[in-house]
Amino acid sequence: MSPVKARRTNEAAKAVAVIANVLAFILVLWVLMDLLDANRANDLVQLVHDVARWLAGWSHDLFTFDERWARVVAGYGLAAVVYLVAGHFLAGRLRRH
Repeated sequence: MSPVKARRTNEAAKAVAVIANVLAFILVLWVLMDLLDANRANDLVQLVHDVARWLAGWSHDLFTFDERWARVVAGYGLAAVVYLVAGHFLAGRLRRH
């Protein structure tokens, strides 16, 4: 592999990993805000909630625990873990090729 192609591949892998980290951070931030009873009337809290809800749309309310906090941690936490694992797996694959 040429040095230029290797550099581009490495940069793409870094970008994928950073994006996965940012997505997981947003989801974890929402879980913390929810657990700490953040003021939902606050614009920042509402923005984080909206983005996290969109990112975890596929896993939101996936679990039916009796406790609300457990549903939030499981649903949004699962999405965060999936984004991290998938993103870093893809980044690793990019680095190898």
